[in-house]
Amino acid sequence: MKHGKKYNASLGLIDRAKLYDVPEAFDLAVKTKTAKFDETVEVHVRLGVDSRHADQQVRGAVVLPNGTGKSVRVCVFAKGDAAKAAEAAGAEIVGAEELATRIQKENFMDFDVVIASPDMMGVVGRLGKILGPRGLMPNPKAGTVTPDVARAVNEAKAGKIEYRLDKTNIIHCPIGKVSFGPEKLSENFNTLLEAIVKAKPAASKGQYIRSCVIATTMGPGIKINPNRVGGQQAE
Repeated sequence: MKHGKKYNASLGLIDRAKLYDVPEAFDLAVKTKTAKFDETVEVHVRLGVDSRHADQQVRGAVVLPNGTGKSVRVCVFAKGDAAKAAEAAGAEIVGAEELATRIQKENFMDFDVVIASPDMMGVVGRLGKILGPRGLMPNPKAGTVTPDVARAVNEAKAGKIEYRLDKTNIIHCPIGKVSFGPEKLSENFNTLLEAIVKAKPAASKGQYIRSCVIATTMGPGIKINPNRVGGQQAE
């Protein structure tokens, strides 16, 4: 694959064989940005588990201390007082059966996060084939199925992100914008990795965090030493 001059210039600043410590990696990520827009910084973590087994799944959510830099539109399935609380907390879209019908029949998808009170899961469950493939299906482990919908809305607005394994045993997560600077990006990264380490399945054997790479939207990947992430040794 051919890359442009700016990408190749950025690539020249990175030692592809080196495993960088966290502060140095994010300093490089900021220096190697190439786009005129505020690029997103993403983390890709390969774990030593097998996602085909239910007892080796890794999934959860965490609130990043510095947010994601993205404005989040929140959709909430709730009724009565819970619906009023969601609206008061700043949810852009609040509804019940009529909202589900709108999503099904009008393909309405103008939101980034879906939250539901437990009593609405019978309605939301019918949307599994629509929301599931988009990673939007509410889930108790991610804190998006909860009786306290107002708190969930506040957390989503504050920069809560969900992490989960894909079929290749890798977790992909955005952790902020280049404009955050190395320090805030490092704080967000460490918070995410600490959560992933805490979520280590009991069935996981050997080295848990196999590799870790960060990259800006348009920039090259930067490898981070997997033994120095998450606030502890990765084994």
